[in-house]
Amino acid sequence: MLDATPVKAFSDNYIWLVHSPRQPRDVAVVDPGDAAPVIEALEREHLNLRTILVTHHHADHVGGVAQLRQRYGVPVIGPGAETIPERSRSVAGGDRVTLPELGLEFEVFDVPGHTRGHIAFYGHGALFCGDTLFSAGCGRLFEGTPAQMQHSLATLRNLPGDTRVYCAHEYTLNNLKFALTVEPENGAAREYLETAKSLRSGNKPTVPSTLSLEIAVNPFLRWDAPTVQKSAERRAGCSLENPVEVFATIRRWKDGFN
Repeated sequence: MLDATPVKAFSDNYIWLVHSPRQPRDVAVVDPGDAAPVIEALEREHLNLRTILVTHHHADHVGGVAQLRQRYGVPVIGPGAETIPERSRSVAGGDRVTLPELGLEFEVFDVPGHTRGHIAFYGHGALFCGDTLFSAGCGRLFEGTPAQMQHSLATLRNLPGDTRVYCAHEYTLNNLKFALTVEPENGAAREYLETAKSLRSGNKPTVPSTLSLEIAVNPFLRWDAPTVQKSAERRAGCSLENPVEVFATIRRWKDGFN
């Protein structure tokens, strides 16, 4: 099982340190929006940074890239369709990222929606999905369309159920409250909400989750569940003809949810 540990940043970001299965002190870092907590973690745990992986261009995901690159001289791998600071290799969906110095290999998926060129890294039973898929939620559509995001989420939904989902924000409690607004009788979501409350009360992360759990509780992966369809149609006040319309309605609903 891949070992990845969170580094907290800003108010709710997680920067992931991915440990080499060969030498656990050697790590890659995913989406370092701030260099300072990463450097502190590396020095405290006596870790060696080998690679920087980036999913998209937003500042809270790339703000620390330049400083880390300059300090440690490591490669920066990120989406070719976006402007990524200090990028040394551009990748896109269908590419494979092989990190021989870490004994790691990832498949790259194009997952536009949150941003136009957003990518995800999948390998070793783990998915690093940035702001595309959250636990019980998904990213806002800042640059892409509902059709793009629904297609991106459908791609991720097809991965094995035991895939561990490493997203980049601690949004789970609010996301579950919304999920239960969409599906009040979803017992799996109610159970997960209690688990998440317990974790957060101890200041522990709710992530990673698993894809099978997300499929059970996340309304943004449940556009074809009759309960979600009916709830979306009540919200829209009309019949919805396809998964994109259901997804778009749920996403707009969440945008105004408090």
